[in-house]
Amino acid sequence: MSSLPSLPSPSPLSRPAVVSALRAAGCVFAEEEAELILGTARTPAELAAMVDRRAAGLPLEHVVGWASFHGLRIAVDAGVFVPRRRTEFLVDQALAQAPDATVVVDLCCGSGALGAALADALGPVEVHAADIDPAAVRCARRNLAPYDGRAHVGDLFDALPPALRGRVGILTANVPYVPSAEVPLLPAEARDHEPPVALDGGADGLDVLRRVAAGAAGWLAPGGCLLAETGEHQARAAVQAFADAGLTARAAASEELYAHVVIGVRER
Repeated sequence: MSSLPSLPSPSPLSRPAVVSALRAAGCVFAEEEAELILGTARTPAELAAMVDRRAAGLPLEHVVGWASFHGLRIAVDAGVFVPRRRTEFLVDQALAQAPDATVVVDLCCGSGALGAALADALGPVEVHAADIDPAAVRCARRNLAPYDGRAHVGDLFDALPPALRGRVGILTANVPYVPSAEVPLLPAEARDHEPPVALDGGADGLDVLRRVAAGAAGWLAPGGCLLAETGEHQARAAVQAFADAGLTARAAASEELYAHVVIGVRER
């Protein structure tokens, strides 16, 4: 984006002024973004700072400090992976597969959006989240607090309390699945402002997914399910990885959201 022109005075909080500034900076959806920024900023100085940050290329969700996800307002701190709308499809698939789940685990949790959305939809559940990034875990703790959820720092299953073994009804893993060679091709907002560990999935994008699949069965309850998002061209290999780990596996897709989810069930 180009550098930000100064906000006009004396009415820096006017919607037209903010729209004009965002559009001049290259924001394609300037009107919609202006509404969100205006609704979040509490003072003219804060508004000017927010528009400055957005014009510099910071993701809108990092600018306003939250993202809308599955009907919830999810806090998103700077440097934390922004939950995507397409991932709402994974939540819906989890709820359809295990509507009576009482224990939910969200691996590679980022902001904790998946765990929060599932806890909100299921009602009283035991919910845990884990991420290798301490900043993400701090953010997830805030988003899970209304559900008495817990977030843990660590590498995949190593972060989880051992008492969860064999009890998990829904295990989500929004793993990084961008092949390493394609990370430089991502939009600048993701490439420059989200942690590489949340994006880079290794040579074919499935390194972390395979690790999750290999360890999942020991944590799932009988009938429990593992769900992970993948790219369209990775879905077949991801299904095979789930099957190789002893899960009954299938893929699901949403054309509307351009979302692809792999589901694996530990049979009863």
